[in-house]
Amino acid sequence: MRILLTNDDGIDSPGILAVLRELEKMGEVYVVAPDRERSGTGHSITVFSPIKAQRVEVPGSSALAWVIDGTPADCVKLGISALIPKTPDYVVSGVNRGANLGTDVLYSGTVSAALEGVIMGFPSVAVSLDSFNPNEDFSFAARFTRLVLRILHREGVGKDIILNINVPCLPRSEIKGIRITKLGVRRYENLFEERKDPRGNSYYWLGGEVIREEQDPDSDVAAVTQGYISITPIHFDLTDYQLIEDFRRRFQPYIDIG
Repeated sequence: MRILLTNDDGIDSPGILAVLRELEKMGEVYVVAPDRERSGTGHSITVFSPIKAQRVEVPGSSALAWVIDGTPADCVKLGISALIPKTPDYVVSGVNRGANLGTDVLYSGTVSAALEGVIMGFPSVAVSLDSFNPNEDFSFAARFTRLVLRILHREGVGKDIILNINVPCLPRSEIKGIRITKLGVRRYENLFEERKDPRGNSYYWLGGEVIREEQDPDSDVAAVTQGYISITPIHFDLTDYQLIEDFRRRFQPYIDIG
């Protein structure tokens, strides 16, 4: 088994190092990761400047590894197209510091890297731990990632599979189990703090807390809140199929416009 491993927290993050140790037990792992924190970059790619890539050694690992000055989606696109010597069987993104739940997946560099993997034709997994503490223990989330890949490999899933996995930050004995979920909704207060630079120009820091609201009991947000691991199959197709026929009818009088 060959695995391309990436993330959005950077090559030195404890989450990627923990999952690398586990994935190396399964096969050949290639690491292509950002050279710095790239959280919240979504599915952005670099098109108007060159991308620099540098081979690096990962302490305690024999994996071929690169750091690039691009986004997580760049890591997957460049890694598969130009860097790694063999095409992967799977793309793994994570383990991320902080959950990627509900509508947050649209902002997430972690999830977008997995989406890029599927766009390029490889089944992919995004894994996040529900904690922003950089000193958190990522070992259980890493072991669970290995278990998921083993199941996917045994079941022979298709190339269009993306699993978004979120692990509660709880002792193993307190995790209640696994739920297969759908995406919930995450909204924020969106508080912008205005500051001044030395020249008196304004700049802004985004802050604010998650708005606590009732969640669908089948959602990933509800599952993790209740102490379950959530596994959400997702796809890059954002089409609202329920509205296609409705809008065909609404726009029918204007089909020949122009």
